[in-house]
Parts: sequence; structure tokens; C-alpha cells
Amino acid sequence: MSVDVRAAGAVLWRPDGDGVEIALVHRPRYDDWSLPKGKVDPGETLAATAVREIAEETGFRAVLGRHVAQTEYQVPANGNGKLLKKTVDYFSGAAVSGAFRANEEVDELRWLGLAEAERLLTRDTDVHVLREFRALPPKLTTVLLVRHAKAGKRDDWTGDDDLRPLSEAGQRQAEALRDLLPLFAPDRVFSAPRLRCVQTVGAVADALGIEVRHEPLLSEEGYWPDPTRGIARLLTIAAAGGTPVISSQGGVIPDLVSALADRDDVPLPSSRGGVVPSKKGSLWVLSFSHPDPATGPTLASADYYPSPLPLPVPARS
Repeated sequence: MSVDVRAAGAVLWRPDGDGVEIALVHRPRYDDWSLPKGKVDPGETLAATAVREIAEETGFRAVLGRHVAQTEYQVPANGNGKLLKKTVDYFSGAAVSGAFRANEEVDELRWLGLAEAERLLTRDTDVHVLREFRALPPKLTTVLLVRHAKAGKRDDWTGDDDLRPLSEAGQRQAEALRDLLPLFAPDRVFSAPRLRCVQTVGAVADALGIEVRHEPLLSEEGYWPDPTRGIARLLTIAAAGGTPVISSQGGVIPDLVSALADRDDVPLPSSRGGVVPSKKGSLWVLSFSHPDPATGPTLASADYYPSPLPLPVPARS
């Protein structure tokens, strides 16, 4: 299993009364019922693969939410008798438009309630993914918290540090974010009032036809005199609903994310030394539930994307 096969898919859902329905697909090649998924193409992120594969297999356009689960299993390589390890990442995907048409890979789609969907699924790995999806409410508010992209070394910049722009590498990261963030359907864009923070999400705002709103409380200078106010500001943005993008700094994001996670008992991935990661150009997808309007949003899950750039794609099986 020296070569990995990377794939991505989603638990595709839509509202159904007080609950939801899940889309399962039948693949005649394998005669199985499964969650929609497919292999990563060159130049894709996992999120992009999930959205593309949903469209190809089901005919529906999906808006991504939280990362639900990752599965691993062995698949045969082409003709040489070897086994490869296949890794599949699944997202929550809300169906927003479209209609199913039979195609080369899928000849039938069924919308089912959660219990019925679990009974129909062929593979235990898909059942595990569906149960992870059921563990949280499907209708969550997504906050896309971005650390600004690379802006070169501070010591090499002689001007006002607030005006230090993105480097060439940072511009590539910003271009990748322009492609990645729309998969989550953002509708508002906020930023710490530094040029590099604004430039990181500027193309996303331009595509939406809106202005980037400055958020001083989410800059390093505005946050640290009173972190409670900065956290409250992010929660106010989340409470308004929709899918906001917030561009901030490495001196803010780890403390803000860890404070929310500690408050609401949400496990976080950590880098060496137990520090909450926040690489330049990285993304935290924070998912909030609203159990009580009086107490405000509650963090339900937190997913970290170290880079917006496409994955290096291993050999295809």
C-alpha cells in the first residue's frame, strides 16, 4: 500500500419537514447503494472534488459545511495484484438546486430519511459516515475564519506595517482561497484592517459584489486588550446567520478558536506543542448551532485546512 488514492464526497441532504432527507446513489458497476463520492482530479482540493462529484453523480449543486468523517480501505491496483490504501473525506453538503438524471456511474438516486438511509447503505464505512453526520444538527451556521496569506518578511518592509502587501506566494494563496471559499457559499466578508488581511479575501468580496468590512476587534491590536470583546464580536457575526468570511491574523486566531472550543467542549486538531494551528493562508471552518437565542451561537465543530492550494494527487488506481 505504498500509493494512496484520494477521494472525497458528501452526505448530501435537504430539508424534509422537521428533519432531513439523505441522497443515496446506486452504482450498477458495483451493484451497491452508497454516498456520492469520487477521486480527486489534478488541480483540485478535496472540497472541490466533493462538490464536483456530487454534481456528476446526482445532478445537484451542493453547498459544503463541516467535514463529517474520513474513511480508509484497501482497493486493488490495476492489473498488478497490489493493494492501495484509499482515503475518502466526506463533508456535509446541502442540496440547493438540481435534479437527478441517470448517468454512466449512477442509475438511480433515492432521497431517504436517516434511519432508512442507514438500512439501505451497502458498506459499513458509509454507515459510519452517516452516523457521524447524525451526531450533529445538519443545519449549522458556517464561519470561514482565514489567516491572511503570506506577505513577506516584516524586516524587509520599510513602510507602515499595516500597509505590507501580499507577496507573490501570498497572492497565489489568495487566488486559491477565491476558488475554495465559494464552495461554502459565503455571503459576507470581514477583515482585520490591515492590507494583507483585506487582500487575502478581496477577490471573494469582489465576486460577491460587496465591500470588505473592517473588524478592528479581530486584529492583533484590537483583540488583545480585551479578548472577550473580540470573541463576542465573532459570535455576533455568527448569530446573524449566513456564511461569513473573516480574515484575521496569527496572533488572534489560535486564542480565539481555542477559547470557543474550550467553552463549548469541542476537540481541536493541534500542531506540535499542543498549539492550535494557524498557518498563513489557512482556513478554519467553524460550525455553530443556535440552541438558545438567549445564549447565542454554540460551537459544534471546528475543521482546519492548512492550505487552500490543491492537493498533490497520487497515482490513480
